[in-house]
Amino acid sequence: MEIILRLSVSVIFLCFGLVNGQNFSVLDFDATGDGQTDDSNAFVKTWNAACGGGGDISILLIPAGRTFLIQPIVFNGPCRSSNTKVQLEGIIVAPSNKEAWSNPNSRMWIKFSAVLGLVIVGSGTINGRGSSFWEQHLKASQRPTSLHISKCDNLIISGITSIDSPKNHISIAACTNVVVSNIGLFAPEDSPNTDGIDISRSTNVNIFDSTIQTGDDCIAINTGNTNINITRINCGPGHGISVGSLGVNGGSAAVSDVQVTQCTFNQTMNGARIKTWPGGQGYARNISFENITLINAKNPIIIDQQYIDKGRVYSAEKSAVAISNIKFIDFRGTTLKKNAIKIDCSATTRCKDVLMNGINITMADGKQPRVDCKNVDGKSEDTILTHDCFENI
Repeated sequence: MEIILRLSVSVIFLCFGLVNGQNFSVLDFDATGDGQTDDSNAFVKTWNAACGGGGDISILLIPAGRTFLIQPIVFNGPCRSSNTKVQLEGIIVAPSNKEAWSNPNSRMWIKFSAVLGLVIVGSGTINGRGSSFWEQHLKASQRPTSLHISKCDNLIISGITSIDSPKNHISIAACTNVVVSNIGLFAPEDSPNTDGIDISRSTNVNIFDSTIQTGDDCIAINTGNTNINITRINCGPGHGISVGSLGVNGGSAAVSDVQVTQCTFNQTMNGARIKTWPGGQGYARNISFENITLINAKNPIIIDQQYIDKGRVYSAEKSAVAISNIKFIDFRGTTLKKNAIKIDCSATTRCKDVLMNGINITMADGKQPRVDCKNVDGKSEDTILTHDCFENI
């Protein structure tokens, strides 16, 4: 709670301009803002000026009423000011199609790296124009992330909108002390791999009060993360909020202390999900999903230790990511699928200390759904639905 309160104070001061700072508008550095002219160089020049400015805060302004076309671009730190703020009020668009990208093989469109105290706020929009990538049925590894942020401690993102990313909308990697709030991430339900937010190798990440409607996970929590707090997210359509996938190609995973609370899954493919690959190593522990609302979610609760992505070949299980201390508490609402709860754990490690209480899920037609559990140790105080899931009651 201390981290959340401290960073929330920063949001108040930095987002609403209560700290004096020097403004650097992209229009003052020859940006056109007509949506047709490449403004990448103007953005680089503006960043260099803002990042090189001293004082408490430097502000890079992207003004309202203009549309700025930029190619793949990197904003590098460290910066001289204590905080660097990107005030996004206008619209940023990617090139109109894949062939128009200066580097069609780029894996990132907009990247921030090693900027301490980076603040990205405003009512503006980032449009990744991802449809040409989706139509070519390219693999996820062949498509770019719209907004990639790495090694940016004390990061704040608030208010912005991202639409139609070619792949995931936002990736947060190797960051400590992060607050993401009041953002909107949108892509068609059938758009491939358009995760809302992917988190990896990060600590003390707080995401709240946001709407995510995409073609894949609303939020994906990958390996190397600890102390992740996700609150009041409206998720759907999409694939729910996932821990994983973990342990691909026999890799070692480490995820701990994840709290997902007061979220809504609306017509999602999945709800609360933990997914690991056969043959993986490491652990996923101290993970809770609490006070969850379901609106016709197909798979409200899943632990899948036999996860195999498309195009991969199953290999015999010799090890597994160890899953323990998992809580599913106070789930209420409707599902479209008969097998609403699936806990498919590894015979090698089993899932341990799993708690399911207050699970009140019905099918949309009013019937009682089923529970399918395998190799799981835990308990439930419920008298119906989840009580028979555990072998050691």
